[in-house]
Amino acid sequence: MIQYIIVCPLVFLAGFIDAIAGGGGLISLPAYMLAGVPVHFAIGTNKMSSSMGTVIATYRFARNGYIKLKLAACSVICALLGSPLGAMLSLKINDSYLKLLMLVILPVTAFYVLRKRDFNQKQNIENDVDIQTYFKCMLIAFLIGAYDGFYGPGTGTFLILLLTGIANLSLNNAAGTTKAINLSSNIAGLATFIINAKVLFPLGIAAGLFSIAGNYFGAGYFTKSGAKIARPIIITVLSIFLIKVLIEML
Repeated sequence: MIQYIIVCPLVFLAGFIDAIAGGGGLISLPAYMLAGVPVHFAIGTNKMSSSMGTVIATYRFARNGYIKLKLAACSVICALLGSPLGAMLSLKINDSYLKLLMLVILPVTAFYVLRKRDFNQKQNIENDVDIQTYFKCMLIAFLIGAYDGFYGPGTGTFLILLLTGIANLSLNNAAGTTKAINLSSNIAGLATFIINAKVLFPLGIAAGLFSIAGNYFGAGYFTKSGAKIARPIIITVLSIFLIKVLIEML
């Protein structure tokens, strides 16, 4: 019962934050480890609860018209191509090099977020995307998919930032596309852990229900507040991520 008491509330919080700005895994995965779940079981069970919650967030974003299906489908395919390449690369390269790079990337990213006030929130979300937008989104999805396979933390946050800053999607469409990518990568990862018997189903299902609730309320709150709530949460996620990287390096 102690595991459930520790994990479930934190997974709810992770789902709420993840639906708004990504980065929920920075809270949910440590929650499993804090509860004494072995590392590989923690990762696999976290994939299960995250997938359950992301289904709801993706549905709510799609229902509100925040997901352009063709653009999201192309991005998902590229992310799924990049992820295994990143995973293979991680087996050959020490992730300490990436962590050193993160010490530069994270402060720069935080500075960018502080300066960018609206995340293209005012952009008309009904505008059709052109071939250049498709190319940018697919390239971003491939690269961040590779990052997710190689290292992982903060994937959703980086997707939102790049899709708004480089692909020039509105915050709404960027968030919706991010959810579609995250859902597909979570399910693919979950299948791998289930095959290798690294998922605690009772805990995963219970935590998944809390993740569903967190994602549901988070997605609803996002539709009301948009950039107003996304900016401070993204800054918080980036700060937690930076502290995590520093602790791991030390």
